[in-house]
Amino acid sequence: MRLALREARKGMGRTSPNPCVGAVIVRDQEIVGTGYHKKAGTPHAEIHALRQAGALAAGATLYVTLEPCNHTGRTPPCTKAIATSGIRRVVVGMQDPNPLVDGGGNSYLQDQGIEVVSGVLEAECRAQNRPFLKYVTQSLPWVVMKAGMSLDGRISYQPDQSGQMTGAASLRKVHRLRDRVDAILVGNATVLVDDPALTTRLPHGSGRDPVRIVLDTHLQIPESARLLHLDSSALTWIFCGTEVSLEKMERIRKAGNVVIYQVECGADGRIDLLQMLKILVSKGITSVLVEGGATIHSAFLREQLVDHVNLFIAPIFAGNSGVSVIEGLNILGGEDVIRLHNVCYRRLGQDMMVAGDVVYGNFLKS
Repeated sequence: MRLALREARKGMGRTSPNPCVGAVIVRDQEIVGTGYHKKAGTPHAEIHALRQAGALAAGATLYVTLEPCNHTGRTPPCTKAIATSGIRRVVVGMQDPNPLVDGGGNSYLQDQGIEVVSGVLEAECRAQNRPFLKYVTQSLPWVVMKAGMSLDGRISYQPDQSGQMTGAASLRKVHRLRDRVDAILVGNATVLVDDPALTTRLPHGSGRDPVRIVLDTHLQIPESARLLHLDSSALTWIFCGTEVSLEKMERIRKAGNVVIYQVECGADGRIDLLQMLKILVSKGITSVLVEGGATIHSAFLREQLVDHVNLFIAPIFAGNSGVSVIEGLNILGGEDVIRLHNVCYRRLGQDMMVAGDVVYGNFLKS
């Protein structure tokens, strides 16, 4: 199963809205087939492994990180392929919560006389597919907050000033995070100050660009902004309010691979984040990396929409003039605080990454 999990990792960030799944076939203590799901609409992990195993699948054991599907979608059901291959035993990491599957795959295999064992390394299998799990159970994307900051919680040295806090090792990790999500999100202030590309830059060009999302209520983004003129396989999506210049919208659309969504604003005059996330899910986006800035981070936390946090902390003090990583979020303390659970600490060069799942207190939204 650990080998199957390793196979599944090869597809992370590339299978949405499907899960990432890995499969390994073992016969007489030897691996005769492996496979992983590469992209939605293409064969599933089990099919790749069965094709590699060929006739050796008869009498073998299949290890798969997620319950095999038992319905026809964009591809035929994997359960029938498994049954006709002669597989004798199937070991499943976790049951698929998708209502179209949800135990049906395992039941079908058992009805065909195949032994099924489920729940092997289930925690690891669930952790690998958290975007998919939230997508099918809540119809919302998995949201990760990312920030690079100083020891005193600053993301810049001065207001409206760009500046890199963390080192090269942290930057490499950020690009690996980008490579495994469907979308990166920033506010218009980040575009105005940093003019970022929001692309993935990994060695040998192996990275994949996620969709770039900008929240820009009044459509203030400069028409010269880099992310409007990129040679990228991914689009740039701008979410703005309804009261914006139609002429500017049209000019930006003509710039190239840019999509603009006009959405209603909340009582605070800002983009309704929940409405925006629901639009993303409807377009097949199951994971979002929120890269800031401070106002955006605060808004997502205040609305309790962040699932996971990756903070990159540099061993420096930036002083009082800098911008805090969180602005406009009032928490009294005690039971009101926002905590991280399942915390991971990792040294990256001279920096420290703190990552964990978000647990919300009883603070009032303000």
